[in-house]
Amino acid sequence: MTRNDILYLLPLIVLAASSVLLMFLIALKLSHRFIQLSSMLLFGSAILTLFVPPKELPYYVEPLVVIDDFSIYIMGLIMLSSLVVNILSYIYFEEKEEGPKEYYVLLFLCTLGACVLAVSKHFVSLFLGLEILTVGLYALIAYLRTRNNNIEAGIKYLVLAAFSAAFLLFGMALIYLETGSMEFSVISRNVSQLETLTPVFLTGLGLMMVGIGFKLAVVPFHMWTADVYQGAPSPVTAFIATASKGGVLVVFFRFLIMIDAFRFQSVMVVITYTAIASMVVGNILALQQTNVKRLLAYSSIAHLGYLLVAFLPGSVLSLHAVSFYLTVYIISILCAFGVLTVLSVKEKDAEDIESFRALFWQEPALACVFSAALLSLAGIPLTAGFIGKFFILAGGLEAGYLLTVIVLVLSSVIGLYYYLRIITSMFSGQNIGGFKQKKTHPIFYMLCVFILAALTVLILWFGVYPSTIMDFIEDLQL
Repeated sequence: MTRNDILYLLPLIVLAASSVLLMFLIALKLSHRFIQLSSMLLFGSAILTLFVPPKELPYYVEPLVVIDDFSIYIMGLIMLSSLVVNILSYIYFEEKEEGPKEYYVLLFLCTLGACVLAVSKHFVSLFLGLEILTVGLYALIAYLRTRNNNIEAGIKYLVLAAFSAAFLLFGMALIYLETGSMEFSVISRNVSQLETLTPVFLTGLGLMMVGIGFKLAVVPFHMWTADVYQGAPSPVTAFIATASKGGVLVVFFRFLIMIDAFRFQSVMVVITYTAIASMVVGNILALQQTNVKRLLAYSSIAHLGYLLVAFLPGSVLSLHAVSFYLTVYIISILCAFGVLTVLSVKEKDAEDIESFRALFWQEPALACVFSAALLSLAGIPLTAGFIGKFFILAGGLEAGYLLTVIVLVLSSVIGLYYYLRIITSMFSGQNIGGFKQKKTHPIFYMLCVFILAALTVLILWFGVYPSTIMDFIEDLQL
């Protein structure tokens, strides 16, 4: 490995080294507060290393990874998401009976896996990153082992993740059989000579899409989502909804772009109907929920459907739409789960809609933050979510996918109902004192509030001035 290889891979190296360093600190029996602050500084260091590589991009570390503008941007999103989750985790776990120190090691490993996915250009690095991410999530989901819901969620995720990995591996094997390579660029050269996909390649691609579909929780592979979202600790749920799905989505997008799969009608039909089913089913199932975590789980299925609609143009417009919508979705969902984390107490998480009644009269700042996040997820004007959906609609109309655009608009109207149901609950009624004040260090509590306020400002800022981030995104290249 050359010096340049090390410089470009420095973010991954720092994440891996940080997990080892934290294990040494835990072995020294240092306090939870020290471990959490150390992990916060290590995440900050990892983010800073993204600015270390020279400007000569893309850079290939053959044959496994590529470092380009897009991968650096996505790694930054993943690391920032993990940093926010890390900050929120202290006040969540401080009151819990389980020792929370090992949690931060697992969080670093999962972040490493998601970042490996973001830079993958080979089946080996794809599967390696996916397994690093998934194995860490098994433990994170079931971390509060004395609670039945957590163990149940962990086992469900374990079984279905192993099941989807088998589909993914079999699909990779068939594509390797047909093309003689596991590198995306070589597969692309072989596929470019075909006018139609061979049955073996098409079967392999279909099996891969099944495996990826389980990880993304799109319809009809969404069965695990609500139970895992509800059972996992709130900060872990935030990580699953943001960094975890973001890494998987990006590597899938890169693979389809590099092999130019969008020129094949069969691939477009599968993506189109998967997107439509996810938007419709996700929103309809969310309508029936009285548990906020389950509601956000089903709404995440719909949002992944929206992102699949952004795939359809198969051009640079897709890259921009996916990057922008993924950014605003991550910001909004982190903000929403951040409020749930701050309001959670030792005995249970804040998750029942009825428990949020009259929250504004008790915690006005948190109620306003939560409202901004939900309005952004609903796609209301003057929020970043509206601009994100606008770019997706523009791309879909330009590519001629009128049906998906109509379904997106109608399903968004359905989504508006259940988001507003939570908001009206927070602003209606009288102060009934439904939430207890958390017994945690005031500095950490204020840090969490500051992070949530910053995320809210970004939601509103990108909704009013989207050019501040779109100018940067338009320079991204694959």
